[in-house]
Amino acid sequence: MIETDVIVVGSGPAGSSAAKHAALGGAKVILMDKKSEIGSPKRCAEEVPVKGLEKLGIELSPRWIAKRIDGMRILTPDGTDIWLTKDEVNLSGADCVLERKVFDKHMAMDAARAGAEIRIKTLVTGIEKIENGFIVETESMGKKEDFKCKILIAADGPEGHVARWAGLLPAAKANEMGSCVQYEMCNVEFEKPGISEFHFGSCAPGGFVWIFPKGDDIANVGLGIIPHKAEKSPKEYLDDFIAKSPYLKNAQAVELNVGGDPAGGMTKKLYDDNIMVVGAAAGQVNPLTGEGIIPGMIGGMYAGQVAAQAIKEDCSKKFLKLYDKMVREELDYESKGYKEVQDYIYSLSDEELNELGHALHEESFDEISANEVLKKIIKISPKASLKLGKLVM
Repeated sequence: MIETDVIVVGSGPAGSSAAKHAALGGAKVILMDKKSEIGSPKRCAEEVPVKGLEKLGIELSPRWIAKRIDGMRILTPDGTDIWLTKDEVNLSGADCVLERKVFDKHMAMDAARAGAEIRIKTLVTGIEKIENGFIVETESMGKKEDFKCKILIAADGPEGHVARWAGLLPAAKANEMGSCVQYEMCNVEFEKPGISEFHFGSCAPGGFVWIFPKGDDIANVGLGIIPHKAEKSPKEYLDDFIAKSPYLKNAQAVELNVGGDPAGGMTKKLYDDNIMVVGAAAGQVNPLTGEGIIPGMIGGMYAGQVAAQAIKEDCSKKFLKLYDKMVREELDYESKGYKEVQDYIYSLSDEELNELGHALHEESFDEISANEVLKKIIKISPKASLKLGKLVM
């Protein structure tokens, strides 16, 4: 039996963040991942806000930034577009597109440098609740080992098992789990370089199509849908979109990524005695944009900080409630408010989206933010004002 203070299951950005901050707080930490290579395969569109990385104290590195983004373009079904670029708006909140296969390793190395032990190719096969913690059963290259910890942090993604085994509800209901597919492509043509595109409407029911540039002619081209709103598979919708796009007529796929994305906001219960849940496993994903890297890392940071403190004081759910309080204060408006915006936007028909696009096309914007776009939508749409007016801050 190998004993430690904290075990983190899953070495994505949320798990590595949790391991790093628990180790920085003085806890003895083991970070486990079932994969033989951290960060691969990627299951992510890779675009994140630079401000989010800076808030987490992460120094930007050209090793894992594929492209700095110069703005965004929103398109409705009839091709009406709204440009939000450095020529029109303040880009202080601009994004960058990561190279996740490098970024995830970078974050795991950060955790290791803080003092965490990393165990790759280690599959968690079961857990057992004991009086003062958990027994974690694992298998690694045919060898079975048991670990004992005082705090268990589940960071094993939207389809993870650890939280369920502990009796906590899954992050998303089946009808709120987005189904996503993406190609990384070359020979992509851009109307303007460095601009992320978002296409709404029946091309992606319950979601949207994205084109996120990663280089001069390279982009992540993907979509997310809500399956019960769709008539075809995600790949069929994406292939249809690509076949009709003049910018993708010569594009070639060099990588295929698939996965689920919890679109219903944070799960109601993020903790119990001796356990916390972080990242996509906890639904720490922006319901409107599907972006989960920064929210997950924030959740991981707070879980790690609370875990380190709990080891010294009290590992019961009474103490771990502090994690729930911290993460909800940081993310709850985003989770709850954007879920209502998501429900409204995805309820619109192609014709209604076109009308909204025509009106937004005539508007001027001060900055790139979801709240700024929301203000404009409420301004021009009485229906949106009735449903969403209370969300404007």
